[in-house]
Amino acid sequence: MYLKQMHFPFVRERAPKAKPFLKWAGGKGQLLGQIGRHLPPELDAGSLTKYAEPFIGGGAVFFLIANDFNVREFFISDMNEDLVLAYRTIQQQVESLIERLDDIRGHYRELDQERRKSFYYETRLKFNQGRSYRGYSASVQDEALHVARLIFLNRTCFNGLYRVNSRGEFNVPYGNYRNPRICDEANLRSVSKSLRNAEIHFGDFTACKSFVDEKTFVYLDPPYRPISKTANFNSFYKSPFNDEEQRRLALFYQELGSAGAKLMLSNSDPQNENPHDSFFEELYAGYNIHKVLANRRINSNGAKRGPITELLIANY
Repeated sequence: MYLKQMHFPFVRERAPKAKPFLKWAGGKGQLLGQIGRHLPPELDAGSLTKYAEPFIGGGAVFFLIANDFNVREFFISDMNEDLVLAYRTIQQQVESLIERLDDIRGHYRELDQERRKSFYYETRLKFNQGRSYRGYSASVQDEALHVARLIFLNRTCFNGLYRVNSRGEFNVPYGNYRNPRICDEANLRSVSKSLRNAEIHFGDFTACKSFVDEKTFVYLDPPYRPISKTANFNSFYKSPFNDEEQRRLALFYQELGSAGAKLMLSNSDPQNENPHDSFFEELYAGYNIHKVLANRRINSNGAKRGPITELLIANY
């Protein structure tokens, strides 16, 4: 029996889907499945062609939208200067960033554990001495090095936290990991591609106003309102995001809704601790409030940790 010789076309290996390049407290990676079930149907239908995320953070929802939907224009912003610089650097000079991050990785691997710890604190000092996004006047090489140090610190610090003190200095201690993944070249390149059509801004959440219209889906993920003393973590910024800021955000939410945008907002559920706390029910009265399960540590007592509910607030 004669078998005809088969010729297969060359198949180029697909680049991996982009995912967050930083660990970020409160990141939405674990909630993507639940968030996906509550996205506006107009995304699937293709009538929403713009996406805005004013509190970009680690960007898990941004990457979900960029990877899986036919959205053509993006707007992302944040009040964290170093974070905005990181996104801009990956968008505009990813190969320069990879080169510097690879240099750091190579040097770190050659050190024993004690010298790794010293190198971490030396890098943290240099990072804090570096000028961040808002006042940057250095070369693009210095920008790439600053972001490389940010990613290195994020991958080697305790619990992958990003936390700053009142002076805006990164102050998380060393994490003592055996083999941290410091430079993920493939993902950084995928992130760069996802950012090709994105406007990236440093600024308050209201900066997206001129971008938003009836073709826009807006996802808002502000620093969460604390539901207990041990869960009070919103130290991404020098200034706190207090209840007055939550109220100002709610007014802006209404304003964006009046422009015809589809909106989703995440926040904590105070009723995990106090069943009578109706702060968000009153603030977003008339909107659809969904409760989703999340694994967050809200109690210093390990026996009391476990799944809690968080809120997704939508205007559709």
